[in-house]
Amino acid sequence: MIGASAGAIQALLHILPALPEDYTLPVLIVVHVPAGRRSELTALFAAKCRLPVAEGEDKEPILPGTVTFAPPDYHMLVEPGGTISLSRDEQVFFSRPSIDVLFESAADAYGPALVGVVLTGANEDGAQGLAAVAQAGGVTLVQDPASAYARAMPEAALKACRAARRMSLDGIVAALLAAGRR
Repeated sequence: MIGASAGAIQALLHILPALPEDYTLPVLIVVHVPAGRRSELTALFAAKCRLPVAEGEDKEPILPGTVTFAPPDYHMLVEPGGTISLSRDEQVFFSRPSIDVLFESAADAYGPALVGVVLTGANEDGAQGLAAVAQAGGVTLVQDPASAYARAMPEAALKACRAARRMSLDGIVAALLAAGRR
């Protein structure tokens, strides 16, 4: 699971194209896209990645080796049976989709098998969700705030989740590749 906001595209362009076509983990991503805007993320990353890229749909199964972006103005959740659930519940930190909502539901569904990554962003969304991932026994990674376009989100995640590993984008790629081989 990956969450990002301001500066997300550049950070994700560093990470996602580095994942090989035989990558085994599903990659669910929340990027804060304003309501009323059509997301171009799927088209942009489908052209750059070796993995299939899609926008999440309600009740759709979560597939290994597939990058799935939360659609604009919907929270994306992981249901215990391994499917996506979309919700129009209240915004979290002025955001829908919310990183916290995805991470907390994924922590419940996947427990220690989960890898949560918080990247660049200008608010605190993702901090509590990353703490939930750590509490469930999952791996927690945070982009080094010094290299982030916007430091607030990674700083909040590191403060809320003491177990998180502060990493460069290259370090995050290496950790994701290692997790995909487990």
